[in-house]
Amino acid sequence: AAARLAAEQEVENLSGLSPNPEKDIFVVRENRTTCLMAEFAAKFIVPYDVWASNYVDLITEQADIPLSRGAEMKGKCGTNESELELSWLDQAYTLKLSFLKEWHNTSRGPEASWRLSRIQFTYDTSERTYFKDAVSPGKHTASSHRLSALVTPAGRSYECQAQQTISLVSSDHQKSVQLLLSEVRLQPFDIPADFVFSEEHKCPVDQREQLEETLPLILGLILGLVIVITLGIYHIHHKLTASQVQIPRDRSQYKHMG
Repeated sequence: AAARLAAEQEVENLSGLSPNPEKDIFVVRENRTTCLMAEFAAKFIVPYDVWASNYVDLITEQADIPLSRGAEMKGKCGTNESELELSWLDQAYTLKLSFLKEWHNTSRGPEASWRLSRIQFTYDTSERTYFKDAVSPGKHTASSHRLSALVTPAGRSYECQAQQTISLVSSDHQKSVQLLLSEVRLQPFDIPADFVFSEEHKCPVDQREQLEETLPLILGLILGLVIVITLGIYHIHHKLTASQVQIPRDRSQYKHMG
């Protein structure tokens, strides 16, 4: 158990290596081998109550809370379950991501995939950096329910540059907290080598954007090829018809023939 605990604490926050100040990089290592890597930019949109100017009514404000680059981290890896836990601003905020690998029966036989199975975000409305004059300040927890996100074939990493929004339900009067994720590259299982991602599995949004970028080029190439073929056929047809004897349409010219 002591060896297992020591392995769980072998974690590294490499966010300072990213040229994007909003992007964080986290690595979990066990037995000196990388077992989980995560790169992403994250922000939480958290609604909270404040008193109106009449001090009778309540109005809802919104806190935009970015994931801090100085976040402390914990992590653990397993054959079928992995976890990454981040906390910042003296643990006023804590984000826990849980991952699950599972097998499915398909027409091609059993196949494995992994997914983000649970998100838990704990926040303290008494913290004054992002919460101003919150009513009844205190700690709250926002969690996902029956989450199946970032689904990826086993042995591959997940990549998504586009922004994704995941809704969490808060213990603060069932308010909806939004987690905004972007520039994601993540792999919680089966990393092939130290600090090396496996082949990426792109999210549907990125795949669609890539298709939208390449489709005009493909259509342009097809159109250019059609024009070249058309011009080639016209040129060949013109040469063939030019080499043939032309019969006069005016009958009066027949006497000059032969």
